[in-house]
Amino acid sequence: MPRPATVSPEQILDAAALEFSERGYAGARVDRIARRAGVNKAMLYYHFGSKQSLYRALLRWIFSRAADRLLPIAAAAVPADEKIARVISAIAAFTAEHAFFPAIMLREVADGGVHLDPDTLQALARVPMVVGGVVRQGVADGTLRRVHPMTAYFSMLAPIVFFLAGEPIRKQLAARRLANMASLTPEVFVDELQQTVRLALAPSAPRASAAGRRHAHNRSSLRRKRL
Repeated sequence: MPRPATVSPEQILDAAALEFSERGYAGARVDRIARRAGVNKAMLYYHFGSKQSLYRALLRWIFSRAADRLLPIAAAAVPADEKIARVISAIAAFTAEHAFFPAIMLREVADGGVHLDPDTLQALARVPMVVGGVVRQGVADGTLRRVHPMTAYFSMLAPIVFFLAGEPIRKQLAARRLANMASLTPEVFVDELQQTVRLALAPSAPRASAAGRRHAHNRSSLRRKRL
């Protein structure tokens, strides 16, 4: 592969993203990343120093870009539940645009985050902090029920990452007619996830009094006896 006259760090990061997503940190090789980027290893090491530094730079790059995508949503002058819907849509779109992201995230989770240094953790934290701020706003103004912001965050992120990471398996299931996957498009998935999260975070109805709950329980017991 001919070497380009100039190379940007982003070109190397793009190549590294593919290598790390396909082979994981342990299986990734710097020489393959260099070939994919169209540079020699010396140029790669000039920009990033080591495989570990390259991997951490990739994570910081992707998390920072994701947070930057969410910041305008958090700042918008709309109700919190509408922001939540937009956040889900934005996370799904960002993850689909960066197809390597789900695989890298799942591999890192499986490895217990052993490759995350303080700077990378700080970049990672930007995304849940932005989403958490939206949730706290909604809790404070009463448009969302009282919920831990990070519970809300993981209830949005985890299904998206798992759904997109599972695309090859869904295709195999559909091809063998083992499950009805044809109608479950990403658009349908995102729409239904938005509805699910909106309902889950909606302000709770007032709880029934203790006497009311006992009365309902007694009526239910009586119906069971009659049956």
